[in-house]
Amino acid sequence: MTATSTATSAFRAAYGQAMALWPVPVERLEVGGEFGTTRVNACGPAGGPPLVLLSGGGVTSAAWYAHAAGFGRTHRVYAVDLMGAPGLSVPAGRALRTPDDLMAWLDTVLDGLGLNSAALLGHSYGGWIALRYAVHAPELVARLVLLDPTQCFAGYRASYLLRAAPLFLRPGEASTRRFLAWETRGGRPVAPELVRLMGLGARDFRGAKAVTGPRPDVARLGSAAPPALVLLAGRSRAHDPRRVAAQAERTLAGARIETLAGVGHHAMPESEVTELDRLVTGFLAE
Repeated sequence: MTATSTATSAFRAAYGQAMALWPVPVERLEVGGEFGTTRVNACGPAGGPPLVLLSGGGVTSAAWYAHAAGFGRTHRVYAVDLMGAPGLSVPAGRALRTPDDLMAWLDTVLDGLGLNSAALLGHSYGGWIALRYAVHAPELVARLVLLDPTQCFAGYRASYLLRAAPLFLRPGEASTRRFLAWETRGGRPVAPELVRLMGLGARDFRGAKAVTGPRPDVARLGSAAPPALVLLAGRSRAHDPRRVAAQAERTLAGARIETLAGVGHHAMPESEVTELDRLVTGFLAE
């Protein structure tokens, strides 16, 4: 099978500039499978416990630059470019269309990395994938960390969806910059390198549609639920963090839930870095 990508040279250059923000050496891995070739950016000690990072929609794995050093001190970090989304993962072979396909794709990624189990950490849409995967294969998820996860415990605010509409109607750098400036107003902005990468990704991968579905059925986990940490963005405009916290407490048994005040949804992977590193690495070490 032949793998093809819609990434332009401009997108690849912007991807490289965003990856240059990582303060530690990065090993670039290509994991093949029935859905294509998945790009994984790895760092940290080769023998460390595995931590798989799943970014938000349209962001790419480059978004984890602020935590590469912190997480990589204790874990072997695998930051994954989502298949079928902006990034350097290349679809080929079997099409990825349904949530079950998405779970099968992540199965192949973990298997290709030689992981019998791993801690999963997802932000936004990546949080939805991570939580659904915990329901799909709880025996493979050692610990679960969700950073302001969307469509897991509450829906989007109507105002957020309205503001996001231009991203689909006129995808590109200008609409991405305006949207992120609105969502992060009053808090830490998203790094310019990531804003540019997201804008070019929205343009180059315009035909890509995020594979999504209903909220993960966490009730199916029961006693098999992995230890979970839910960190919410106190200034999130994507949803109401109080509603998310209340529903997570009701449905995700035993989860530790905390809210980081003053943090926006999209800038969360870049905000309160020391505190977030402390909370996540402390939880993973328990």
